[in-house]
Amino acid sequence: MLWVPLLLVTWVAAALSCVRLCLTAVAATDHHRPGPGDTGPAAELTLHEAAFLAGGPQRVAELTLVSMHRRQRVLLAHTGWATVVRPDGGDEWERSVLGAIGPEGQSPIAAVRTGASADQPVQSLADRLVGSGLAVAADTRAAVLGALRAVRASTALTVALAAAAVLLLPEAHTPGAPELAWFGLPLVLTTGCLVIARFECRPYTGWASPAGQRLLRRLSPRDPLSAVAVGGVGTLDDPALRAALTTPHPRALGIR
Repeated sequence: MLWVPLLLVTWVAAALSCVRLCLTAVAATDHHRPGPGDTGPAAELTLHEAAFLAGGPQRVAELTLVSMHRRQRVLLAHTGWATVVRPDGGDEWERSVLGAIGPEGQSPIAAVRTGASADQPVQSLADRLVGSGLAVAADTRAAVLGALRAVRASTALTVALAAAAVLLLPEAHTPGAPELAWFGLPLVLTTGCLVIARFECRPYTGWASPAGQRLLRRLSPRDPLSAVAVGGVGTLDDPALRAALTTPHPRALGIR
């Protein structure tokens, strides 16, 4: 009967994690539920708004870097370095990138992207989009992702403890003994919960809320910058520029 405590552990872990996920999903849905008179924003998204909703703060930084490179304000080398060509920032986004590059006028692109994505303009943009209901709040996204991880961990725990129970069964029993069937119940519960969450919770694991996703779907990229905003740097036609933005520089990784 040593397998019984293992079964109880799996049931408790499965039940608690699934209840947590359900409550978190309900809270996220209620938070982003449109009001009776809410028909959605009439204005079109700006490029920076679309970039944030599609890829988060780093996508905004990448959009600004590509824009500055195309207008020869910053040179993005395939070696992974960003070099200032014209040190005058045309707007808050460009000033943020120049500040991330630093006074030396040169810095690894990965470090510039990280610095610019954490700067005040991006934070203000995030607050504005969350306030308008187009973006998922950071705490909501973290709560949903944490609940999903808990259910996955419970699933793995159920499998592991079921395997341990096999070793504890008397030799007269086989791995398909009736006792092991009880471990299938919490496994069905957690896997079923994950399948449902794939459809119900997915809108709250990214950056855009359901309303923001609807606006993104209306966008049809007509130029390279809008393509980067919606699809990321992988949409760039220039292989050297694409390599510059996707290849981490050793110094940015702390490698000397």
